[in-house]
Amino acid sequence: MELCSSSSSSSLLRGQCRSSSLHEISFSSSVSQFPSGIQLNASILSKPRFQNLRICASVAAETQGLPRDSPQRLLKELAQRKQATGPKKKVPPKRFILRPPLDDKKLAERFLNSPQLSLKSFPLLSSCLPPSKLNNADKTWIDEYLLEVKQALGYSLEPSESLSDENPAKHFDTLLYLAFQHPSCDRARARHVKNGHSRLWFLGQYVLELALTEFFLQRYPREPPGPMRERVFALIGKRYLPKWIKAASLQNLIFPYDDMDKLIRKDREPPVKSVFWALFGAIYLCYGMPEVYRVLFEVFGMDPDSEDCQPRARRQLEDVDYVSVEFEGKKLSWQDIATYKPPEDALFAHPRLFRACVPPGMHRFRGNIWDFDSKPKVMQALGYPLPMNDRIQEITEARNIELGLGLQLCFLHPSKHKFEHPRFCFERLEYVGQKIQDIAMAERLLMKHLDAPGKWLQEKHRRLLMNKFCGRYLREKRLHNFIIYSEEVHDRYEHNRRLRNPATTAVQQAIHGLAYTIYGKPDVRRLMFEVFDFEQIQPKAV
Repeated sequence: MELCSSSSSSSLLRGQCRSSSLHEISFSSSVSQFPSGIQLNASILSKPRFQNLRICASVAAETQGLPRDSPQRLLKELAQRKQATGPKKKVPPKRFILRPPLDDKKLAERFLNSPQLSLKSFPLLSSCLPPSKLNNADKTWIDEYLLEVKQALGYSLEPSESLSDENPAKHFDTLLYLAFQHPSCDRARARHVKNGHSRLWFLGQYVLELALTEFFLQRYPREPPGPMRERVFALIGKRYLPKWIKAASLQNLIFPYDDMDKLIRKDREPPVKSVFWALFGAIYLCYGMPEVYRVLFEVFGMDPDSEDCQPRARRQLEDVDYVSVEFEGKKLSWQDIATYKPPEDALFAHPRLFRACVPPGMHRFRGNIWDFDSKPKVMQALGYPLPMNDRIQEITEARNIELGLGLQLCFLHPSKHKFEHPRFCFERLEYVGQKIQDIAMAERLLMKHLDAPGKWLQEKHRRLLMNKFCGRYLREKRLHNFIIYSEEVHDRYEHNRRLRNPATTAVQQAIHGLAYTIYGKPDVRRLMFEVFDFEQIQPKAV
């Protein structure tokens, strides 16, 4: 047998072959032929690192007749080496192989049998149900742990399926089960459980923000939004959530195999936050906002007057203006907020929240230049006033007057009057407007994308409600020209986009807050998706 090798490989073989001769080996390369004895061990040749010896033998047989420096010989040797020593192609795992699409009949059956299409009267609740029916493993968890959860939260132990179809609480057991299946638990691997839980926490985070925003705005009618944000964070910040879960004795359902107090923060806080948000998403869907307040302050025992909930000390501007009579001399409790129902002949959808955000002293601006010059143009661009069926004509006229004053407050920049009258600016309306546009967009995405997981919806939500987009939509309507600045800073804000753009964003969010307090959530949806076109799906004017 003839072997083709370089001088380096021949020196390697020369050192290994010192035993008795079996065959004569001749080298057809630059090394001259010589007799040598060699004893090859089968175990050595079987190893992968000596495979090139066999390759050289086959190559030598084909290139023996060619000259040593022939290009054809070199090309053949290179091709043989590449063919023999090339890496094997790895087969992709089965989960990455595309499956054939379902035929139309199976796809139609899958959608028609989905629980998400079972409720016509509650579209938001229906969109948060699991995409497929619960299986035996899911029902096992419900049978074993659901009674403990309902007892801890103060609900009836009877199964919710016994309720009538017109009651949204009929599906509370299913949503409550999904709320506790956080990504670290055993059942989270099932797709219908994972997606159902993530969609609930996506909605629940905005429910909590809106609930506490409305609570603190009415509890502290003179306070600016800065301290209120600190109060909200001290109650529902992720570092404080394990304390509330433990107060309700729910920690063993989240960590059935671990002691929650001994876990480090990165292992303890994400599951607790996920369950906490999803829980309030389920409560909001089935029982509404009053039940959210009850669970927050009664079950979990949150105390807005505790030392931990107080904002840091700061210099406060003196508020010389008066507040509405219902806020004077007292702090509203969570029971006052949860049980409040506006009177039948109320001017607004949320009259007390309107009074908390629009101070009564705004009537001093009635009849000024902005009221005559700018207000008609703003109301025309926003489609105001909306037609309402009031018993008395005076109620419609009074609402329209308050709407005009509220719009003027929305366009009143803090540089104008804030240092003399701290509440004569759009800050409080902007605060509630941020939260209501968050939850309006979240509900829209949930009903629009039935099969999307919560993380995808969260990213979509973030991209649609970026501050730079909110201000841009207001500027496209040319409404930024009506913002009221002080004379000292007017030129700076008009010609500096770094100052102008945040101001236009704040005005746009304040308009949403005003629409929520006067006409309710439907008008917020109208402004967001019809007037300002947040989803950018309407045709543009050429």
